[in-house]
Amino acid sequence: MKSHDSTPDPGRLEAYDYDLPRERIAQHPSPVRHESRMMEVRRDRDEFRHRRVSDLPDLLEAGDLLVFNDTRVIPARIFGHKKTGGQVELLLLEEQPSGEWEALLKCSRRPAAGEDVECCGGELRAAVLEHGERGRVRLRLRHRRPLMEILEEYGLPPLPPYIDRSDASSEQVRQDRARYQTVYAAEPGAVAAPTAGLHFSPELLDRLEARGVQRAMVTLHVGLGTFRPVTESRIERHRMDEERYRIPAQTRAMIAAARNAQRRVIAVGSTVVRTLESEADRLDPGPEGSAGGDLEGRSGLFIYPPYPFRSIDAILTNFHLPRSTLLMMMAAFAGRERILSAYREAVREQYRFYSYGDCMLIL
Repeated sequence: MKSHDSTPDPGRLEAYDYDLPRERIAQHPSPVRHESRMMEVRRDRDEFRHRRVSDLPDLLEAGDLLVFNDTRVIPARIFGHKKTGGQVELLLLEEQPSGEWEALLKCSRRPAAGEDVECCGGELRAAVLEHGERGRVRLRLRHRRPLMEILEEYGLPPLPPYIDRSDASSEQVRQDRARYQTVYAAEPGAVAAPTAGLHFSPELLDRLEARGVQRAMVTLHVGLGTFRPVTESRIERHRMDEERYRIPAQTRAMIAAARNAQRRVIAVGSTVVRTLESEADRLDPGPEGSAGGDLEGRSGLFIYPPYPFRSIDAILTNFHLPRSTLLMMMAAFAGRERILSAYREAVREQYRFYSYGDCMLIL
């Protein structure tokens, strides 16, 4: 990670590099959600202001529309053993329409297709149906109690690989269960948190409402692909993993009303950006301002410079990994040089980075 914006070609991977000392990667969240630091970045100037998330009501206006992702992180990391006694770790990724599950499997010697793995104190049996690439497997799960009930009792939150929990205590696990989840999470299905939303406390949401800031929800179930590095030297060759999303009719109506009243639509996190931009055509209210019903689908949208944003006016987002698709999205929104300059200042000012770290408001 040794480059200081020295590559002018924004189509090359190294154009999205920056130096980040390891100690700047947050291992724990801020004690109070809304007391995280927040860098204010304006797209029309090269000036950065250092604030707290608690300042957000002072920076937004009555009538602004904040759009949140209400996906709920499931405690999808579970442990078990094969008939031979060998230990197995599973990360449940997504339930398929057939009722089977896609998962990641870790073990010293992989079980054969058709072999059972016993998990969660014997309450869950996973039959391995098929092995895929990069440790992926297709499973058939058998259980007597509801699956989510079992996972809540036995599963661990699927924290990102850069958060070290190799010797986590039961108290630390309890804290991660609470803090690696937004306070408004409602729809189970994610294996990674929509991290920009982690900064919102009930108190902050109340203050925003009192200010006249409106709130709407979408659902995008964040998958493991959010951590998958870009390996192509030309970024346009990268392919995103698809993720399921839903935009409720009420949210469509609120976006249409905001657009017609020339009010700002502010995305809380990259997952909201990807969801709304995936449906930009159908979110256009048109001359009559009609909204329509729910929108559902799967998005593999990869946003990188140059990109013509159509559905949002501002983004609240965490600080992202070098060379990541999320950093490329922010570069597309605010300009690559401006974003990299902001990141270098964040390092100098000792901001905390990544999922449990601080955030940036791009206006």
